[in-house]
Amino acid sequence: MNMMESKVLLQAFQEQQQHDNKNGTSTGVSIDSVKSAIAKMVVRTERFQGRVRKHIDDNYTEFMPNHTTPDMFLDKCSSLCDEIGELHSSVSNDGLAALNDASAELANSSRDLRELLLGLRVSEHILKLDDLFQCVEEAKATKDCLVVLDLMGKLRDLIYSDDSNHIPPDVERIFQSLECYESIKVKYHVQAHLLQQQLQERFDRLLQLQSKSFQTSKCVTLLVSKDESQLQDIVTALFQERYNPAKLCAFLLQECIEPLILKPVSVAYNEQAKDDTYLELQLSYAIKEPTETTSAQQQLLRPHYTDVFQHLRLLWQTLSSLNCSLNNGSQHDHVFALIGDHVKDRMLELLVEQCLIPAVPESMEEYQKSTLRDDVQQFEHFLADMCVINPEQDVALTKFARLFDTYYRNRLSARVLATAREIIQRDLQDMTLVASNNLPVNVVNDPFLFPRCMISKSAQDYVKLMDRTLRQPADNLVDDAPNPLSGVVGLLLETYIDEVPKVHKKLLQSIPQQSALFHNNCMYLTHWIAQHASKDIDAFPSLVKMLQSTGSKYLRVQINYQESILMDIMSGFEFDNPHTLGTAPLKLVRQCLRQLELLKNVWQQVLPEKVYNSSFCELLHPFANELVQRVFKLRDISATMASELSDLIDVVLEKAPLLFHDPNEVVQVRSWQKLQQLKLMMNASLKEFTELWCDGAGPLTANYQANEIKHLIRALFQDTDRRAKAITQIV
Repeated sequence: MNMMESKVLLQAFQEQQQHDNKNGTSTGVSIDSVKSAIAKMVVRTERFQGRVRKHIDDNYTEFMPNHTTPDMFLDKCSSLCDEIGELHSSVSNDGLAALNDASAELANSSRDLRELLLGLRVSEHILKLDDLFQCVEEAKATKDCLVVLDLMGKLRDLIYSDDSNHIPPDVERIFQSLECYESIKVKYHVQAHLLQQQLQERFDRLLQLQSKSFQTSKCVTLLVSKDESQLQDIVTALFQERYNPAKLCAFLLQECIEPLILKPVSVAYNEQAKDDTYLELQLSYAIKEPTETTSAQQQLLRPHYTDVFQHLRLLWQTLSSLNCSLNNGSQHDHVFALIGDHVKDRMLELLVEQCLIPAVPESMEEYQKSTLRDDVQQFEHFLADMCVINPEQDVALTKFARLFDTYYRNRLSARVLATAREIIQRDLQDMTLVASNNLPVNVVNDPFLFPRCMISKSAQDYVKLMDRTLRQPADNLVDDAPNPLSGVVGLLLETYIDEVPKVHKKLLQSIPQQSALFHNNCMYLTHWIAQHASKDIDAFPSLVKMLQSTGSKYLRVQINYQESILMDIMSGFEFDNPHTLGTAPLKLVRQCLRQLELLKNVWQQVLPEKVYNSSFCELLHPFANELVQRVFKLRDISATMASELSDLIDVVLEKAPLLFHDPNEVVQVRSWQKLQQLKLMMNASLKEFTELWCDGAGPLTANYQANEIKHLIRALFQDTDRRAKAITQIV
């Protein structure tokens, strides 16, 4: 109070004294009456506080039997507080402060009143707590859990006061320093724990979750009480008491949701279980996985997405009685939203990865009939309506529906590649005739015709696979999303080029028919690419070159291998006797011809005629050339041996043309004429030699050098003047 206010009050008090003196009264009498009233109030208050203290001590300190109730004290406490307030207001604190020198005793009495009032307010605070504890017991007796919950909230607010309770700081400070404060807190926590325990017990009776495991299977049973009102009251009370649903959510996720998505589950639903008092949902499924299962078997064991959606709907609908509204100040407005926080991420992940993506169509026919996208959207709306997911945040199903066409094309592409690899594994020797009417003369006149030959049936199936792929539509793609099929044909062809030589490596190296068929297959695929050049096949020119070079490469490897066989046979071609040929050389020549006949039987009906002819020309050339070189190694050739060599060469000249469709094709062998001329020289005279040479202009000059002819003359003829003269003419 400032000085000016004190002076005003002092002046007012002096005027009051003068007025009292004129009227024959005294200020002392007024002060005495106030002191008397305060003394009486102190006595009454102390007696009341004594009774209250005994009640509090019995209940919260000594824990003695006590039959008193707080109701009988609360009204008296409120009345005393009002009386003290009126008495205290009759004597202004400010006035007393200004009049301390005149009446210090009266000021002290006023402060006593304030202390009494504070004590009564503390007592009133404690009595309110005690009354609430009594109400909790009464509400528990009636099993009214929501009332108990509300009372426990009020108790918590009074014990752990905050700014919203408007409890005077002095009252709060004194209350928290009392000996009974800790006992009151303990009693509150005991009551809260008992409430939580009772609610849990009642909840477990109303919602029964059972799981029984057998050797290879499991049976899960959910029983939900049909007393929806009681169930929702318990659920509301539980969750407002900060109930932790982790155990419930773990059961739903591990025992119900995951098996429903991943396993074939037998589902039984009963609306009249336990004398029509419960809804029952029973799930039965295997828990022992087969030791060895292929991907195809796993696909068959995976439940269809429509069954998964149906069963999950039934699960959430069975539990729908729990999905009451929550007003506990949390971010979740429904029970399912809180449960969803624990299960939705895993549920959505499994749905998309293990259920929906495997259910995406793999063919155009399936795609046109599929309702998967619409079904997913409807199921997402169901989960959102049940508050299991937040559609604005949990977008896994929305994303799947948006990318459905991309998933389809990816699945189609993966299936095409898997089918391609399966075709590649098939036996190349399972063959068929193609272009049966395209004779060599037709192909010569029209180079765009594919020649008559044999190809593997697997190559024919490969072409059919690529045809089906090209027929797939490219519309309905998500904006800016690449078409997964745009490069799949090129990838298929690259896969064929890379994988067939690996898969059939040993057979391509050792079996002539395999390499011939692979060559034809590559040429057949090259022809197919040329026919579909307008379809924008990726890397079209390089694919053509790769196929041609790969097919030719493996045919060349086989030709070289067959040539090595012939050369290996001819390596034993030796002349043991200088005067006669003997039987060994003829046997070796016949063996080579037999080898070529065997190859003819394998290749003649497989390779195109042009390729077959060129291949045999390449094989006959080194064979005939080797035979010529063997003869030229002889230094002396007797007349007998010359005759025998002529006969030996004649065998080759007779048999070799029979290796071709048209015997005249044998002239394409580079060393054929050379061999013919060698036979001719084996029977020729010196004069005929000089005529055939004809001063370097005769037919022999096409295949032989002058020194070779001279060597042969020296070997065939004795050293005479005529031989010397003939040799001089070979220049």
